Amino acid sequence: MGMDPENEGKRLQAEHRRRMAGLGAEKKRILALTPENALQAILEHPTSRALVHSMAEEDFFFLVNDIGHRDAIEVLSLASNRQWEYILDIDTWHRDRMQPKSIAYWLNLLHQADPARFIDWTKNEKYDLLEYFLNKTAQIVVREQDEDPSDLADGFFTCDDVFYIRFSGDVLDELADFGNEEEREEIEDFLYTLVRRIADEDHMAYQLMLLRAASVIPGESEEEAYHFRNVRLAEKGFLPFDEAAGVYAPLKPSAVRKDPRKGIGTAPEMDFTVPVPIHHAFMLKNDTLFGKALNIIDLEPVLNELQVEFAALCNRIIAADQEAIQGKEQLKAVVGKACGYLGIGIHRLAGTKTPPESSMGASIICNYQLTDIFRTGYAMVLELKQRAVKWQRQSWFAKKNLALTFWGEYLVGHIGGLLLKHPKYFDNYKTGVLYREFASIADIRKARKALNEAMIFDSILSLMDIDTSGFPGQRLITCHVVLLTLWAKHRIGIPLHNRPEPIPVKAFRPFFTSLWDSGEKTGQIKDAAKTDFLEWLSASTGLTVPDISSQASVFLETLFNDIERELATVDPKVLDHRFVNLFLLKK
Repeated sequence: MGMDPENEGKRLQAEHRRRMAGLGAEKKRILALTPENALQAILEHPTSRALVHSMAEEDFFFLVNDIGHRDAIEVLSLASNRQWEYILDIDTWHRDRMQPKSIAYWLNLLHQADPARFIDWTKNEKYDLLEYFLNKTAQIVVREQDEDPSDLADGFFTCDDVFYIRFSGDVLDELADFGNEEEREEIEDFLYTLVRRIADEDHMAYQLMLLRAASVIPGESEEEAYHFRNVRLAEKGFLPFDEAAGVYAPLKPSAVRKDPRKGIGTAPEMDFTVPVPIHHAFMLKNDTLFGKALNIIDLEPVLNELQVEFAALCNRIIAADQEAIQGKEQLKAVVGKACGYLGIGIHRLAGTKTPPESSMGASIICNYQLTDIFRTGYAMVLELKQRAVKWQRQSWFAKKNLALTFWGEYLVGHIGGLLLKHPKYFDNYKTGVLYREFASIADIRKARKALNEAMIFDSILSLMDIDTSGFPGQRLITCHVVLLTLWAKHRIGIPLHNRPEPIPVKAFRPFFTSLWDSGEKTGQIKDAAKTDFLEWLSASTGLTVPDISSQASVFLETLFNDIERELATVDPKVLDHRFVNLFLLKK
């Protein structure tokens, strides 16, 4: 007795899902290998074609780049038409313009990978690209019945004595761009082979192709191709620039809406028909808020949905930044950026002073769109940037035509990072780079503190009658140097107290000695000296000592700590003006 059709269908469906799950596990294992080992593992796999087809187009593109284009010919032969098309969509365009030399390069490689399928694919599915390409690279002439072939210029060839074709040497040189004649000839041979094989397989299609190629209007063809490319890439988050830039549009927590599509408490059936990008998840750091939240989600369908959504977010950032991403290192930077702002957004939506627990983070990423969480996090940095820009335009130092370096290395680093087109955090090489993406609310607090310090000092300086025209041109003058030098001049009794001119070392020594406890080098500045500085600052600005203390006590304490760190061990007798940075001195 035969099996019930309904039960047989369920059995076959379960078997299919089991096989797809096995391919998914194999795919993750192989993509984690080195390029050489991944190539070998794919070619030795019993179902290598199914394995390659199961890869997301993004993962396949990075795999080919890691292996090396020419070394990956066999892998390209196993790829699906959709994976081929993705490579062309990504690597043959520069913004909204097609790149003929890249088209020639990739069409040649794909033809080498699988000639028969390539001819069928270009003839039936990518005929518009093929006709555009022939229009850009070939001269096509239809011979009249009374015209002698010898009347045509040299270099033309024909497959039917009707259509004569010549590939331009100048165009080939530009397209190939390989640097030697052998590789230039490879592209030329490919073009001849392509045309002749289409003529041999389907002569009517060959003639129609040449007729349409000769009448192509490049601008219109390019615009149409750009439209369809955008539609395909939009599915993966690669939106047109004007739409992709919306990922940086600030969003307040109160405006974020819950997304009921995801939930930890449900277990939807897993959709194996949608390949899940893996490389993006591989590059996530588990010590970040987003990484920790993702790690505690056990339901594979929900996890896969989040990984697809995260890859789409990364792709949207790439489109908004308009940067070509060819390798894993470039992708890693984008993943780090997305992960950092997602962490800030999670923290902000959680509403906690300290970073939230992983369970709360998991709840947030399962109930809100990742793009909205990213925008919520980026909004905090954008608000700080806008505050920095507004202050810079109205600041005292700008009105005095002073450079940003006036605020010293630390403050300049943070303020300069905020003033970039896409704000960056001043890391000062702690993690190997000068600037990096903001990764936490703690980073934002540090940058805000630095901006507040500059704004407070700027406000104080604006109340003082300082003659900036007398700044020595041969030295870097900072706000700290100005304040300390003016204070020292006032206490020493040097005229023109409003001009921070260099103080003779001989006159400076008694003042310098008086700064320290008991007149000795104990490493501690007297409280009386700090009080004296506040009183001088109060007299110079018109502010009360309590007002100055409430606004700038932390920053002024930092200023005196800098003096102690730089000069605590210096003997007044050997004080050298060349090695003192916080006071302007001279012989």
